[in-house]
Amino acid sequence: MGKIIAVANQKGGVGKTTTAINLSACLAEAGKKVLTIDLDPQGNTTSGLGLEKETIDNTVYELMIGQCTVRESLQQTNIDNLFLLPSDINLAGAEIELLGINEKEYILKNEVDYIRDDYDFIIIDCPPSLNMLTINAMTTANTILVPIQCEYYALEGLSQLVHTINLVQERLNPDLEMEGVVFTMYDARTNLSLQVVDNVKKNLSTNIYKTIIPRNIRLAEAPSYGMPINLYDSKSAGAESYRLLAKEVIEREDV
Repeated sequence: MGKIIAVANQKGGVGKTTTAINLSACLAEAGKKVLTIDLDPQGNTTSGLGLEKETIDNTVYELMIGQCTVRESLQQTNIDNLFLLPSDINLAGAEIELLGINEKEYILKNEVDYIRDDYDFIIIDCPPSLNMLTINAMTTANTILVPIQCEYYALEGLSQLVHTINLVQERLNPDLEMEGVVFTMYDARTNLSLQVVDNVKKNLSTNIYKTIIPRNIRLAEAPSYGMPINLYDSKSAGAESYRLLAKEVIEREDV
């Protein structure tokens, strides 16, 4: 049965989509069969994996409002072993359309259950807010991976995210666990980055990945070319870091 990891943080700009794209690609590169689910209406994971949002008929939006099946919305990416459930701006309206639907918190889970055994890992890129789409991701997932940017306000909002995860555990998905925290946009030249890492380690009783993702210009460039970092610049520091993160994720699963 595939492990489902939701990449979540309601703060924007923390490297959430970058992590979803590149962790997925590096897991696939390591020989795992991977499905990435783009649950963000901005659709940046979709375009970052090289798909043209405008040309796709069946996205997560059509899936969630019952206009297509999960298999009809699957897309093959140009990366071996990596498949995508794409998104576009229509998904922004899904929350309103789902009002009044019974068990709307489980719509994604009920669809993904049909295909989860087909994959080793399913990675969900959540929107940067704690809304019904994020709740759907959390009811579907086994674990939550939280990217934290190495900046002054890193811990702000994290307690709210942990509170939401706890509520989902209590009421909707008792099996949900914290996958852990991964630090992103780390700049070894600044004391602030070191302080943030120390601060989070002191304040969070959760798994913290050893791999720290550096601030890296090649990582920032890759999405505009529709490529994950391991294809765009295979030898860059960003590519090496996400390979190490993928290795840690696989090792945790194998324990």
